[in-house]
Amino acid sequence: MDARTLCLGALELGDASGYEIKKLYEEGDLSHFYAVGFGSIYPALTRLVQEGLAECHEQPQDKRPDKKIYRITPKGRSELIRSLAVQPGPDKIRSELCFLLLFANLLPAAQIEKLIDDRIAWYREQMAEIDACEAEHPDAEASARFLGGLGHAIYKAAADYMAAHKSEIIAAAQAPMPGAARAAE
Repeated sequence: MDARTLCLGALELGDASGYEIKKLYEEGDLSHFYAVGFGSIYPALTRLVQEGLAECHEQPQDKRPDKKIYRITPKGRSELIRSLAVQPGPDKIRSELCFLLLFANLLPAAQIEKLIDDRIAWYREQMAEIDACEAEHPDAEASARFLGGLGHAIYKAAADYMAAHKSEIIAAAQAPMPGAARAAE
């Protein structure tokens, strides 16, 4: 998904500065869906304004440069809707933990066990946050309830799988990787 569409989506939720859009994707409501950096956000916002898809006004701040606030236009909303009609690409799972576990044979078994236990705890915390959010917003839109349920199901499946199978990767932790002997030759 391109930065223009991601910015339009953020602006559909409300007026925002580039920094606020970055925060939405970094730690806010949109952080579970996609990541976008400042290097993409600001050029995208400039293009959106040039194309009439967003408007910008400056908000004065004490002892700081004026803050640029962006708002989606009706033309921008139409463009967002058009962009949402495109078939999305496949989901990509990017995980530092999975990368570490790929090389589990290079790590001590205790470290692998801790990594997995910590991640299971994190998954359970995420499920509790979803449950709390659903309890706070029982009248949430169907799309929000659906996505909360999907997120809960994914975290639960991952936690359950790791709990059920962690002994396998811990036992294999010191086994040489296939091809490692050939690479050493």
